[in-house]
Amino acid sequence: VQLQACGGGQVQAGDSLRLSCTVQGLIINRYAMAWFRQAPGKERVFVAASRWSPGNTFYADSVKGRFTISRDNAKNTVYLQMNSLQPEDTAVYFCAAGRPITSTMRGSSAYAYWGQGTLVTVSS
Repeated sequence: VQLQACGGGQVQAGDSLRLSCTVQGLIINRYAMAWFRQAPGKERVFVAASRWSPGNTFYADSVKGRFTISRDNAKNTVYLQMNSLQPEDTAVYFCAAGRPITSTMRGSSAYAYWGQGTLVTVSS
């Protein structure tokens, strides 16, 4: 199984970015897909997740209303649209796949498969 994340970059505060995560080796419509991020010197934290059923999404409070997770099952790809980026959003962003129950959707241990990460840097 391979998860390939891309789309990171260096932007200014207020800008937008869209991250993509293309998956090989599993069919994402049978898995929950998630994004986590890890800022320098900090632990990896939950950002957003999408269950296999349409419209069933979860967000961290810090990104709710600014970030949107979506998936294209035909392309076996999950996206993270990030709007109104702020310097505190600077981190390496990781995509993940797994089959968590609802109560564990925000926990990194619930996801068995991980991508390599893509760096997002937001300057003020």
